[in-house]
Amino acid sequence: MNADDSDATGSAPSQSKSLLKRLAGTRFRNAIGYRSDINRIIAEASKGSKFYENERRKDKELTGRIERLLHTQETALKEADLVQVQSSVSHLLAELESERDLSQLIVHVDMDAFFANVELLHNPDLQGKAFGVGKGVLTTASYEARKFGVRSGMAGFIAKKLCPELILVSIHPQLYSAMSKKVMAIFHRYDPDMLPASCDEGYLNITNYCNQHNVTAAECVSEMRRVVQEETKLTVSAGIAPNKMLAKICSDKNKPNGQFHLPFNTKAIKEFMETLPIRKIPGIGRVSERMLESIGVVTCGDIYTHRVSLALLDKEFGLRFMLQTYLGIASNVVRPISRDERKSIGAERTFQPLADKDNILRKLEEVAEELENDMVENGWAGRTVTLKFKLDDYQVFTRAKSFERWITKKEDLFATGKELLLPELPLKIRLIGLRVTKLKDLKVSSDSGIKRYFNDASEQTSPRKKQRTRYDESQDDEHSWGESMSGFDEEEEDEIQLVEEPQSRASKPISTKAAGKKRLSAESHVCPICGKRVEVENNQELNAHIDFCLSRGAIQEAQDQPKENKAKSQTNAWSWFLDPKAKPRSKGKGK
Repeated sequence: MNADDSDATGSAPSQSKSLLKRLAGTRFRNAIGYRSDINRIIAEASKGSKFYENERRKDKELTGRIERLLHTQETALKEADLVQVQSSVSHLLAELESERDLSQLIVHVDMDAFFANVELLHNPDLQGKAFGVGKGVLTTASYEARKFGVRSGMAGFIAKKLCPELILVSIHPQLYSAMSKKVMAIFHRYDPDMLPASCDEGYLNITNYCNQHNVTAAECVSEMRRVVQEETKLTVSAGIAPNKMLAKICSDKNKPNGQFHLPFNTKAIKEFMETLPIRKIPGIGRVSERMLESIGVVTCGDIYTHRVSLALLDKEFGLRFMLQTYLGIASNVVRPISRDERKSIGAERTFQPLADKDNILRKLEEVAEELENDMVENGWAGRTVTLKFKLDDYQVFTRAKSFERWITKKEDLFATGKELLLPELPLKIRLIGLRVTKLKDLKVSSDSGIKRYFNDASEQTSPRKKQRTRYDESQDDEHSWGESMSGFDEEEEDEIQLVEEPQSRASKPISTKAAGKKRLSAESHVCPICGKRVEVENNQELNAHIDFCLSRGAIQEAQDQPKENKAKSQTNAWSWFLDPKAKPRSKGKGK
């Protein structure tokens, strides 16, 4: 038996260490006791559920993928001219180093336990107590609860097992939305072109502000944090660094209610990155983390140690991205996203598994009504409708249909979703959603609106809005919690599937495994996010394209309206953070 197949908890031998880690998540902070105790509680509570079996299946598939990766690595190391490979990597490192820009003062701001602290303002009796926001699914947890391993995206009943004294409070989206607007308005005083990343975090370039007010970056951020606390009674943590990737990592260093200023020199940045766990890098999800660990890359410093292997496995990991990570080089461009860049609007709901056709269609109708309201309120029409559904065994599938006319009405949305769904039945479904792509902006100016509305050639493919998720809080039982446990605040890298075109919608859902093979074997793919057919050489390039769409979509959503259910912006954003060609905003000249 492989060492990884033994049970870390000392009970069921079928529970591998990687599966336990997958079930529990990896982002515990100051948890009481050993992490293995937390893993054991979560694993025991989830064992036997369909979610558990799905996670076990994916863990097994990933183990097989790693075995193939190691075989590829072994073969490549035997056949390659290692001296030549190392020389090529050295040249690339020198090229990337020449692109380093230390001229911009970039700040990442992140509100501390935002939903929880907003709840405290309206219910002071919760002060000092362990509580979570959300019933069936926690959107966040107080710091007192986090000490026990309770985290966002965790099922309420699992959280209760970790912390029996935990208090669960209902979600109040209107309160969070109103407070988010106040906080963002304060941030805009320091950078009018700030980039919201979600309803409670964002990026600022404070270079101009510091120059104009003759203050240091640390002084500026301290003042900004003080103003936020005085005007909202909330605290915010911040990271100051030369680029967005580093700033985001730094904002987590002194949480809660603190700030961390990374020295602006190459030596300090390299030393900072040397021992940084690879999982801390935006864009490294738990799948990539485990694959990188399999070849010895646990910290960012290990990237250099294993640079030859990473070069030989470029199609899997992306050598340029990995070397940029090692050097701590990333984009320092901070600017808001325009309406022109939005290409999708959607809504979805999670509920207890339903098998009855009429009940499923009622949920679909609710989603269609919500989506119509959003489209009318925000001024959008679209020509492609995509149905998304998740089965009770947690596999996710999508079906799509395009139109020659523009779609905005609930009747059209529901009819299309129904048309795409009925051929798939009978199924047992726990999530259903609709998304509209190929958007047209109905709020364009009158002098150009008619022309833009009918000019198909004007359509540009660009990142789109991520669907807004709404959870039915009444689902507080062991059958409804797994939706979040698959990674509510973490990108699930092996979950993305291709959109099925209308002509194939009558077929039964393809398996996740089959979908993966399809992605890897074809050269042309339809991005499930922006709907564009893209030509890629490998799955890594496809994922990078999808990650770009997702990350930019999350930002657009934060600008249009805060999310009702916070999925912390830990999106897979490689293209967004690591853009070596991005032109930085010059000092003292605004954008």
